Amino acid sequence: MHRRHFLKTLAIGAAAISPLGAAVARASAPVTDLIIRKRVLEVNGKPATVFGLTNRNGGAGLVLDAETQFNVRLLNETAEETLIHWHGLTPPWSMDGVPDNPATLLNAKETRLYDFPVGNGGTHWMHAHTLQEQSLLAAPLIVRTAGDRATDAQEVVVLLHDFSFKSPEELLAGLQSEGSGHGMPMDHGDMSTILTSQHAGHQMPVGGDAATAMPTRDMQTMDFNDIEYDAYLANDRTLDDPEVVQVEKGGRVRLRIINGATATAFTIDTGSVDGELIAVDGINIVPIVGRRFPVFMGQRVDVRVKLPAGPGTFPILALREGAQERTGIVLATADAQLGKIDALGTEKGPVLDLALEKQFVSLTPLAVRPPDRHYALMLTGDMAKYTWQIGESEPLNVAKGQRVQISMHNMSMMAHPMHLHGHHFQVVEINGEKLTGAVRDTVVLPPMTQVTIEFDAKNQGRWPLHCHHLYHMATGMMSFVTYDGAI
Repeated sequence: MHRRHFLKTLAIGAAAISPLGAAVARASAPVTDLIIRKRVLEVNGKPATVFGLTNRNGGAGLVLDAETQFNVRLLNETAEETLIHWHGLTPPWSMDGVPDNPATLLNAKETRLYDFPVGNGGTHWMHAHTLQEQSLLAAPLIVRTAGDRATDAQEVVVLLHDFSFKSPEELLAGLQSEGSGHGMPMDHGDMSTILTSQHAGHQMPVGGDAATAMPTRDMQTMDFNDIEYDAYLANDRTLDDPEVVQVEKGGRVRLRIINGATATAFTIDTGSVDGELIAVDGINIVPIVGRRFPVFMGQRVDVRVKLPAGPGTFPILALREGAQERTGIVLATADAQLGKIDALGTEKGPVLDLALEKQFVSLTPLAVRPPDRHYALMLTGDMAKYTWQIGESEPLNVAKGQRVQISMHNMSMMAHPMHLHGHHFQVVEINGEKLTGAVRDTVVLPPMTQVTIEFDAKNQGRWPLHCHHLYHMATGMMSFVTYDGAI
């Protein structure tokens, strides 16, 4: 396999065993077209050719009804091979959208049909499971319930990106080049010492702003951002020309915020209005009130805000972790005076940890039962060579019907948002503290932390478990949960 093709597919260790061409849409259900195309986007006054993922009306992504059928015709109108992963949904394995696991890449000008139950409502998204994700091949995938439709709240979807005029191949080559400035190889003995002394909390006290907590570890040893991007986007726009959403005075707004960035974590800042965090990764939690909410790559947060009765503008900002850059949108009443918002804040964005995660309580927890299988995984890395691993990356074998527990320990000095395909899991332990946490599909492990998750094995296949930092995944941080007999 040529190196370029290997990097493009990111199908680490996967075998091509069956195409998806046999998928047939049900004649009784209307088919929704989703089109992969190229488009020109202006960023910082310069044109850039990027991908688009649009419906027939030209809008980004899809809005579907819960408990219906995902009956979608995917059309690749570009000259490149690609494939789309339905992040947050639980399709049959053959329709998951990871190249060669098992579906083949969608050829240029090819059309492919998908048909499976949409499932419950939620804020989800879809994206290429290739380096093309960096080139904005991503879009929202919103599944609305009857309750959503009946609620008197305006919905606003925000998709965040980090953007570079360089190609993703150039960015990856730069990370892997000699002398790239990413420190020394990890020494697991030294990391174990640090873990023992620092793993049990490291949050600063949290008051009314329940979402932000700062670690007390030595910041000089951590690596927050390994790529300096040219821009940070919210719905394809920078703060030089942000999207302005007209809202009603005294109205309620549900923000569906998706971190589609490939290598950047953000804190969502609601500014002068309180926010109520009501869902993570599309699944409801006991609401938490605050004004700052962390969101890592691949994660989603639903934040409900109640606006004041008078006129005004209400920026909703995404603050880059450990840096001054920011992006966002502006909520504004019809008669409000719009002012300029600088793309550089006066302070650096918060350094994120698990303080808020520990407060989450799911409204739909898993049934209480002991695990049938347990796996302990070490997340490791060599920052100088820029390679990353999940232990030995051997598949985690499970059987249908089992409760599976996975304990992950991050032994590196970068955060890893870990995503499991085809399932939702519950967070049941953080740094040795048992809890009945959120049910979600992507959980972050900051440096020197431990998180345990549990899920019920009920979706046959060979499912990726990987870091949602695109370049960590591309250089090895990917394993598989494999059902007995899946391959």
